[in-house]
Amino acid sequence: RAPTAVHMLWVRVGSMDEVDGTSGVAHVLEHMMFKGSELLKPGEFSQRVSALGGRLNAFTSRDATAYHEQVPADRLEEVMRLGADRFATNRWSDEEFAREIAVVKEERRQRTEESPRARMFEAFNAMVWQASPYRRPVIGWMSDIEAMTPQDARDFHRRWYVPANAAVVITGDVDVQRVREMAERHYGRIPAGAVPARKPRTEPAQQGPRRLVYRGVTDQPMVVMAWHAPRYSGQDDEASRDALALAALAGVLDGYSGARLDRALVQGQGNAGKRVADSASAGYGLLGRGPQVFTLSAVPARGVTPEMAAAALKLEIERIAREGVSDVELQRVKTQWTASEVYKLDSIMGQAQELGSYWINGLPLDAGERLIARLREVTPAQVQAVAQRYFTERTLNTGLLLPEAAEGIAKEGAK
Repeated sequence: RAPTAVHMLWVRVGSMDEVDGTSGVAHVLEHMMFKGSELLKPGEFSQRVSALGGRLNAFTSRDATAYHEQVPADRLEEVMRLGADRFATNRWSDEEFAREIAVVKEERRQRTEESPRARMFEAFNAMVWQASPYRRPVIGWMSDIEAMTPQDARDFHRRWYVPANAAVVITGDVDVQRVREMAERHYGRIPAGAVPARKPRTEPAQQGPRRLVYRGVTDQPMVVMAWHAPRYSGQDDEASRDALALAALAGVLDGYSGARLDRALVQGQGNAGKRVADSASAGYGLLGRGPQVFTLSAVPARGVTPEMAAAALKLEIERIAREGVSDVELQRVKTQWTASEVYKLDSIMGQAQELGSYWINGLPLDAGERLIARLREVTPAQVQAVAQRYFTERTLNTGLLLPEAAEGIAKEGAK
């Protein structure tokens, strides 16, 4: 409907592909991809895209690194030319690397180290995962960032940035055949290379509850709980069926305004009229290259302890395990999903992100339609069954963020 196009370059490499000692290198390389190539000087890529009337950004996750630009449709080929050059010939000096490492360190300080809640989640994540590479933060541990060398980033680029490990996604006001010709003209000239073998790093079964108490300077405590859960692989197997039911369970608990957690804990309708939490949420990953977790979290209301909030969260799962959910309740969640998928189509950036995400996870391009069709088939009995099976005390991970006075921390540090 508008003469604009999105160009996304997806690389199937993220923090899960790093090794201990170089955590954060995938994210650092994302920064360095803007710092020069065979054709461009540092920062020139961004300048060129802006001059075309476009906007751009990039992101790194556990599973992938993606670069995206939105430009007038008639400028798409220029962006593809620049993108192919950057992918194949990323080059920069050691001095440029040193400057950008300082930027990444400041980013970590602002986003993680200055936020007690973010630090707690980082520590909690490292407790939940024992063997899985998901245990490392995407941005990396500060000591690893400080010790990182320019060659670490160059080696990571040489190892993982090969055509067989990447995909170009184009959406918008474009002609498919012409886009294919442009892609072959610019990306097709990049020499092929083998994707390195990925060794399995299987998470061992949890054999007992784990608990983390994290103290920080914060006005409000917080509680988070997590249980290991399967991911959706697109196959018609038990793990994927359970994943769909867990997604439905998350929707019943926290999928719309006034869902179960909001009614019971925030509004106080399920606790003798008493508000237990200022906020409460449920989350489940569903998609990912590695295993997932189902999480419940809450910020306790004034006068409520984190333990009381945790008990109230578990009570809602136990209620569903005992009583199930109604057809009407589940249908509302399914309607929300369907509406969300339709609204996504209104954004060409959203379309590109969705298509790239499906490719990263090894799913077909029509995975969105297939996923909605399968979610519509989830029954109340399936939701009740996963509520009964996955949320055991044996596999529970609990994290508590507790307030601590700033002066208390200063005294402790001075000892």
